Amino acid sequence: MKKAGHKEGHPVDASVPTKNEALDAFREDPTDSYLTTDQGIRVPHTDDSLKAGRRGPTLLEDFHLREKITRFDHERIPERVVHARGSAAHGYFQVYESMAEYTRAAFLQEPSRKTPVFVRFSTVVGSRGSADTVRDVRGFATKFYTDEGNFDLVGNNIPVFFIQDGIKFPDLVHAVKPEADHEMPQASSAHDTFWDFVSLVPETLHMVMWVMSDRAIPRSFRMMEGFGVHTFKLVNNQGTARLVKFHWKPILGTHALVWDEAQKIAGKDPDFHRRDLWEAIQTESFPEYELGVQIVEERDELRFGFDLLDATKLLPEELVPVRRIGKMTLDRNPQSFFAETEQVAFDVGNVVPGIDFTNDPLLQARLFSYVDTQLTRLGGPNFAEIPINRPVAPVHNHQQDGFGRQTINTGKANYHPNSVGGGCPFLAPEKAGGYAHHGQRLDGPTVRERSETFQDHYSQATLFVRSLSRTEKTHLIDACKFEVGKVEREEIRQRVVDHFAQIDRELAQEVAGAVGVTAPAAVSPSARAADSKATKTQTALERSPALSMFSTVTDTIKTRKVAILAENGVRSPELAAVQKVLREEGATPEIVSSTLGVITGADGRPIKVDKALRTVSSVLYDAVFVPGGAASIAALMAQTDAAPFVQEAFKHYKAIAAASEGVDFIVEACRPVAKSAMRQGAKSAKVTSSEEPLVGPGVVTARDPSSLRDLARRFVTAIAQHRHWDRFDEERRPGK
Repeated sequence: MKKAGHKEGHPVDASVPTKNEALDAFREDPTDSYLTTDQGIRVPHTDDSLKAGRRGPTLLEDFHLREKITRFDHERIPERVVHARGSAAHGYFQVYESMAEYTRAAFLQEPSRKTPVFVRFSTVVGSRGSADTVRDVRGFATKFYTDEGNFDLVGNNIPVFFIQDGIKFPDLVHAVKPEADHEMPQASSAHDTFWDFVSLVPETLHMVMWVMSDRAIPRSFRMMEGFGVHTFKLVNNQGTARLVKFHWKPILGTHALVWDEAQKIAGKDPDFHRRDLWEAIQTESFPEYELGVQIVEERDELRFGFDLLDATKLLPEELVPVRRIGKMTLDRNPQSFFAETEQVAFDVGNVVPGIDFTNDPLLQARLFSYVDTQLTRLGGPNFAEIPINRPVAPVHNHQQDGFGRQTINTGKANYHPNSVGGGCPFLAPEKAGGYAHHGQRLDGPTVRERSETFQDHYSQATLFVRSLSRTEKTHLIDACKFEVGKVEREEIRQRVVDHFAQIDRELAQEVAGAVGVTAPAAVSPSARAADSKATKTQTALERSPALSMFSTVTDTIKTRKVAILAENGVRSPELAAVQKVLREEGATPEIVSSTLGVITGADGRPIKVDKALRTVSSVLYDAVFVPGGAASIAALMAQTDAAPFVQEAFKHYKAIAAASEGVDFIVEACRPVAKSAMRQGAKSAKVTSSEEPLVGPGVVTARDPSSLRDLARRFVTAIAQHRHWDRFDEERRPGK
């Protein structure tokens, strides 16, 4: 009998397995479809961890959870399984006023104390070699080096998470990562396995809406919010505990890229966010964030219409305002990317006295997972001795040996209790700074179930979509069309759209039409509640203005990058006047010309060029200015890259300014893009010139040299708006 692949004239020994047969022995048996542990034990349920009561803490005896998380933690060597691509900075944190009423944590007591911090920003899905500007969640992890030990606030730029129970984390990440058979696509969720998971696990839908929004393509790490995601506890010296959610609020406001722009930046400069953070600190434009808290009495944990232990839910700021209690400043770049940014080990379990955990089942699993992951990634149990991870507080214990041991312990006693070492180190009572877990009563059967208060998966997704401006909602719908449109299996696309119908009718209809599936009928609130079995957990708010990025800061241009297109013969006074005002306002103007070196102004003045036009793109800048000068403008018009540079900035809704002959250049350059938006500038009088028939809102001009300073001021106002969404479509105006 011939084996597969046998050729005539080449006998095969039937007793020797072929290469394929040898491999087949290690493949799964397709005739046995039951899920099992690695020991072959059949698993009846893999969606909930084992708890002491439905809302109780996760139990260590859950061998299925421990095996599943352990295997997941160790399946990538040496880069992180998630958050592999990161960028980091050193800095410090200061509290505004004592928080002793709420917590005994020492670093939150004294306003004059500067607590050192190390912050790592990251993408989640992509590998270390992926681009910065992909559509993805961003990690926002902060290590506080306090006098009482390290406190790690491990969060994201989105306040909710995909799943409610940590036992589903391996499933989620396996689904969103490149597909296992061909390792594609990289750093993207636009593929079948992710949306298959979403369509079968509707608890993901709230965060999916955030990821499809502009929040997933931030302008920079310096212009995105951070969230602790979970509900923690603050405990004061009297032993009183309150629930808390942590927020980071960027001083510069929360701003995003345009999707087309984000994709182009990935090709032009895949290190865009890394470079932005590094250069901001180098130029002493230090990133700043305020730490905010939402504090809730323990007795009120269920009074808002949802469960505060559910990580797929947020606490609307309209129900509990965010109290800003301190500020973090990032003022120093790492000296070694590997030694610091790569080797830093964050752990959600690193807390100090006065901060404690809740029974959030996602948080409970992370308490196990983080330490477990570091064992492989950093070579053993001594990762806390790596310099970037060492606390500033003294360390005394009986931990011993292992890979990577760096400290040299002396003496005979490496156990407790002991007498040969004088009993050292001594146990620390609570009054001496010893950590004491906040007591809570536990009473419930051992169950692998989920609380009924976790069953509503649609209300807050609907709240988020309703709270967006018209522009933001349009972007979200467009993102869903793109992402779901990449899914090959029609049945998955249909299931996704069916879920969208329970969130927002327009969303479902628009996406259905774009991806070739049937648009479902709108789902009534009562039907949605009945379907989710969560009538009691519907969020009362119709809208939450705080969820819209259009409610952010628009009164500063600090750290914004402005391209100034100029060639030989440029009008030097025009260039200098606008440069001066931009620098006074904290922006970074860069002169972009056809070649590097020096160009000569019309008055003979030498002008240093910052960037060559062929090496940059408008997507790397926040705004564009074109000063006049007949020779300069003629040279720009003769180039193939100059007009498209301005056109692209116009297309991406950015502020554009021009003086004297430069006005003709930008009008001519933008005319093909503007179309029906031509001469609509008068509708945005605040940021446009009254003396010119303009291309559109956000375009400011002046032909009269005497009005240069006024031009610069109006240009500053236009840049501060971030984007001019009404440039093409009146219906996309903010707030509509």
